[in-house]
Amino acid sequence: MACTFMATLERYKPHLIMFLTQIGYAIVYFFTEAAFSQGLNPHIYVTYRFCLSACLMFPFAYFLERNSRPNLTFRLFSEFFLLSLIGICSSLNLHFASLKYTSPTFVATLFNTIPSWTFIIAVILRMEVVNVKNPRGMAKILGTLISLAGVTTITLYKGPAVQRLSAAIVHINRHSGSVHENWVKGPILTVASCITWAIWYILQAITLKKYPTQVSLAAWMNGIGGAQSAVFAVCLQHKASAWSIKMFSVNFWSITYSGICSAVFVCLQIWCMKEKGPVFVAMFNSLQTVMVVVLAYLVLGERLYTGSIIGGFLVIIGLYFLLWGKDREQSYNKSQESHCNEIMVSDKEEMASVEKDEP
Repeated sequence: MACTFMATLERYKPHLIMFLTQIGYAIVYFFTEAAFSQGLNPHIYVTYRFCLSACLMFPFAYFLERNSRPNLTFRLFSEFFLLSLIGICSSLNLHFASLKYTSPTFVATLFNTIPSWTFIIAVILRMEVVNVKNPRGMAKILGTLISLAGVTTITLYKGPAVQRLSAAIVHINRHSGSVHENWVKGPILTVASCITWAIWYILQAITLKKYPTQVSLAAWMNGIGGAQSAVFAVCLQHKASAWSIKMFSVNFWSITYSGICSAVFVCLQIWCMKEKGPVFVAMFNSLQTVMVVVLAYLVLGERLYTGSIIGGFLVIIGLYFLLWGKDREQSYNKSQESHCNEIMVSDKEEMASVEKDEP
């Protein structure tokens, strides 16, 4: 019984890790919202968050992976620089910049298309195999489309409100920031953010094959990304007072928690990507939207609408379809690989016996 449980846990370890990671990122969302409502500059927030994350990770990367880490070449460092530029500096800063020109609902809708973009790019680059004549391939396509329909339902359709169970446990003062609607610049920035995020997932999977040490890779990405964001923030924010953070304030705790999460969760995501691929990791982003809605209802006392319930249900169904397709595909690939190995062994044994029989 214990052996069966441990085997099941080992098999679904990546699924459990990604589920817990999305819970952590959902909490980051509320910390960030509280900090921004207190006037924290988003670009300064990105800088502090990833610089702190890198400082936490480099000691672990040095001691844990010093014997297994490949030598750092100029080409590898260039890849790290590109990964950080695309996945941390560009994607996050474009994301926050887009909020100035369009509505948060619109940004949230397009943000949840990242799994679809990742899936499409992975198929184009032949990192993800899709056979429409095979149930596994159809399951992956259906899962992606259903999840996309679910997150779109959450953000665009409200429906009747569900009665609150209790009063709010935590209160966040929301100040409506200055939003200058520009329905040309806003959507362009949002789409660019989503595409860079999807490309980041794909490039991580490629770099992992050359540099398979997850903690070191995450440390380099966070450190370089934090430095790049610092340059970007200095260009946009010239006031020195904007960089000062009061100890134990909302801004302080937001940066601290987000930095710790980036240190831990990026490593875990890279490990899951190494095990299951970039599409697997990207698909769990959809769960974050569902968790934010649930936590906002239970903790902040926000209204929960039937549209969110329907959308969340669709997200879970779509995720199940995709994971089923990938799991079956992985099992099939392993059986094919073991079958090929058996054939190779039998061929070698047959050749050895023939050589013995020859005079």
